[in-house]
Amino acid sequence: MNEIEPTRQEEITRLAAAISLKDPGTILRFGAGAQSRAQAAADAMLEGAQNRETGEAGQTLSSMLTALKGFDVTTLAEKPSFFQRVFTRAGAEVTAITQKYEGVRGQIEAIGDKLDTHRTKLLEDVERLERLYVATLDWFHALADHIAAGDLVLKQTDEEMIPRLVAEAEDPEKPLAPQQLRDARAARDELERRVHDLRLTRQVAMQALPSIRLIQENDKALASKIQSVLANTVPLWRQQLAQALAIHRMRQAGQAVKTATDLTNKLLVANAETLRSGNAEARKELERGTFDMEAVKQANAALVGTIEDSLRIADEAKAQRRTAEAELAKCEQEIRRALTAATSRERNMAARPM
Repeated sequence: MNEIEPTRQEEITRLAAAISLKDPGTILRFGAGAQSRAQAAADAMLEGAQNRETGEAGQTLSSMLTALKGFDVTTLAEKPSFFQRVFTRAGAEVTAITQKYEGVRGQIEAIGDKLDTHRTKLLEDVERLERLYVATLDWFHALADHIAAGDLVLKQTDEEMIPRLVAEAEDPEKPLAPQQLRDARAARDELERRVHDLRLTRQVAMQALPSIRLIQENDKALASKIQSVLANTVPLWRQQLAQALAIHRMRQAGQAVKTATDLTNKLLVANAETLRSGNAEARKELERGTFDMEAVKQANAALVGTIEDSLRIADEAKAQRRTAEAELAKCEQEIRRALTAATSRERNMAARPM
């Protein structure tokens, strides 16, 4: 009795007072109400398992991730091959990607609405399971009180009633004492069996508590994952598409600038050569003297400088693009690492004992 909390002592005393070894009915009824909660708890667990949104929510979440992976926007940022440049009209690839995106976006939005509904139902299940946990915990304490009350009566019977009846059974003036001793021992054994049954039922209640918590934690984890996908994955996917389109347009603009620069250099060379040829022929016919090569050398030096500047600028631009790609990959890795660390913290917190 010293191990029982003082706040429950009064309830245990009341339950013990309700047991009478002279009334078999009190023994049969003892703890019946507490044991009946086992059926109610089992029904609640079964109903929760049958009506659970976890399976369907998981399938819906997988459908969204499949749709997102199936629409790979990273290929748009890759440099097109020679045949792609020859057989694809300018802007046609971007138009096709945009049209495909519009179709996939409709699917994503529909799946997102469905996932949000699942998340709401999962959170409702979490609250319902919390109430079930509290009720099961009360049931566990009620069984513990009955067991303590039964042990109290058994102790009093073994230490007081049985020794007294044994002494009376040896008294020849009390011929009914032996029968009373036998009845008391039979009632005592029946009460011990009832207490044992209550212990088994309490074990069932104890096993139900972690089961409820496990289902509840799974629901919370899935609801959190759905929230993360809706709040992070989908917006990042759209952002990646926007970046890929922007990079594709920048590459097209760079190609146009390069073409114009190449044409300018070609014209400059052609003009210089034409000037040189015409000047030579004119000087030959008019003066039949030496050629003025200084102008040709200056034009050639300017041409070479122009070509070298163009190549240097092109190389710098390529290096800048490679640096930008590396920085983007690094940023994406940092985001993934942060998300992975947050998931690990949530699992560690969930794994802590209650």
